[in-house]
Amino acid sequence: MKRFLRCLLCIGLGALAVACARHKIIPDSKLALIFHDAFLANAYVGNRNMTRDSLNLYEPIFARYGYTTEDVHYTIGNFSKRKSARLGDVVERAIAMLEAEGKFYNHEVAVLDTIDNVAVRSSRRVVYADSLIRVRSLADTAKASFVFDVVPGDYDVRLTYRIDSLDRNTKGIRSSMWLERADGSQTSLSASVLRRQREERLVRHFKVDSSHRRLHVDLIGFVDRPQRPRVTVRDFEVVHTLPKREAVERLYEQQLDIRIFADGFFGGLADDREERPGSEAENRTPATDGSKADPAYPAAESGSPKFPSASPASR
Repeated sequence: MKRFLRCLLCIGLGALAVACARHKIIPDSKLALIFHDAFLANAYVGNRNMTRDSLNLYEPIFARYGYTTEDVHYTIGNFSKRKSARLGDVVERAIAMLEAEGKFYNHEVAVLDTIDNVAVRSSRRVVYADSLIRVRSLADTAKASFVFDVVPGDYDVRLTYRIDSLDRNTKGIRSSMWLERADGSQTSLSASVLRRQREERLVRHFKVDSSHRRLHVDLIGFVDRPQRPRVTVRDFEVVHTLPKREAVERLYEQQLDIRIFADGFFGGLADDREERPGSEAENRTPATDGSKADPAYPAAESGSPKFPSASPASR
């Protein structure tokens, strides 16, 4: 803004050199729009550290409203000759427009952010859930080991566990989770020793891309030689969330029934052809019983796309 005000001062001083020429007087409303666009141009150039000649920057703005640089010189130079006219009032009008637009776009950004959040929440799917897993013997540990096929997105593993006093693994029980890549290698390993004799919450997050193939979850592992375990797992679930962009696109596909033409458009066109003389040859309406559709125009399929489910496989 300071840059543009300095430019206005230079233009005002330069107006003396062209005062005798015949130029257009720009109305205050149009001049406020020119100032508004100039402020935006300054902000754009300033944020990108661009160095451009002032006239080269502003001349397209003047031309957009049908004026030249000389017209702006002449209008600003004649402000002092107009009664009850202040250049500052025009500048304030431009600033008021910028502030109003700022509030509007802030609201629009908030709306878009809300849409993103709704889309992400609606794309969440429970891949696997088990309300109760009891591990009372070494053979039971197989019930606490899982392998899930994965697709890109975010995976959250959540559960509550308790190791009671009858558990004989005094050196600890360990939980391990990791991602398997397409080449079989391991990544994003998350291992932790479970606390004993009190209920605890365990939550792990994994970000999956196209290079990953499976998610491994071993709830019960042993730090030392395995002894008889005594573990209770409750509310175990694996939740998948789509990437934000894909989630928003899917939300639009599910919620927006976009149609270019109304249902009666083609019917109205056929009625119009029937009324025109000599239109029998072109008046062809599609058959509805036992006829084949024109292969050039396949029938549209309804329904939303199916979610690619991640199928767990217990080991």
